[in-house]
Amino acid sequence: MTGTRCQIMGIVNVTPDSFYTGNRFASAEAAIDAACRMVDDGADRLDIGGESSRPGGVAVSATEELRRVIPVVDGVHARYPAMPLSIDTTKAVVAQEAIAAGATMVNDITAGRGDPAMMPVVATHGVSYLLMHMQGTPQTMQQAPHYDDVEREVGDFLAARLRAATAAGIDPSRCYLDPGIGFGKRPDDNLRLLKALPRLIAGPTQWVLGVSRKSIIGFLLGGVAVEGRLEGSLALVAWGAWHGIAIVRVHDVAETRRFLTVWDAVASGG
Repeated sequence: MTGTRCQIMGIVNVTPDSFYTGNRFASAEAAIDAACRMVDDGADRLDIGGESSRPGGVAVSATEELRRVIPVVDGVHARYPAMPLSIDTTKAVVAQEAIAAGATMVNDITAGRGDPAMMPVVATHGVSYLLMHMQGTPQTMQQAPHYDDVEREVGDFLAARLRAATAAGIDPSRCYLDPGIGFGKRPDDNLRLLKALPRLIAGPTQWVLGVSRKSIIGFLLGGVAVEGRLEGSLALVAWGAWHGIAIVRVHDVAETRRFLTVWDAVASGG
């Protein structure tokens, strides 16, 4: 248990169908304004995505995804050129265009399995790479997911994908891993992974935790709706921060910044 300060990654969804209505931005202008508020609220980095990865989410074409996200990456980068920007995409062409517009990280929920050109693009441009575990696809992942040993299987998968990224020429020091809470997992699987964090994240690679307002919180709170899950999100942020998670990916930047400011003061001894 470390208590080491973790960074806040603000979620900017340029989509009409993301699971949390408070974080859907249907126009580039609205998304840019929201992103700038997140910067002012204390985000350390932003994650911009144009295709919802919620369970049952509708896939979009590369053309539509580019139309949604590139103006936002470009606009935020113009206003805050020093702010690290991540592009949340599974498509190499979207990653490449976003990097050209100012993105310095690719958040790939398929960990390179969705597009064989993704890892070469990341390697060529020398940006950071976030690899996540997911069983199935957003369209199928919650259709009876199953694990014999979720901790071992997720750990083995991410270790193998990290080796693949390194073999593709990506600097392992620029790689981040995400256990994929809620992506093809039952409530008990999510709880087991969260409980296993101290063992799972041991080692030199940095880890990202995305738990903001997810269904596991609703499950634990007796069915509370997405809009009522802020406190549960902060509880899981605390769990991740205590165990050494490098980045927490959140919808609620201001609240998470205030929470972690107090948390950091106590964890560091004042």
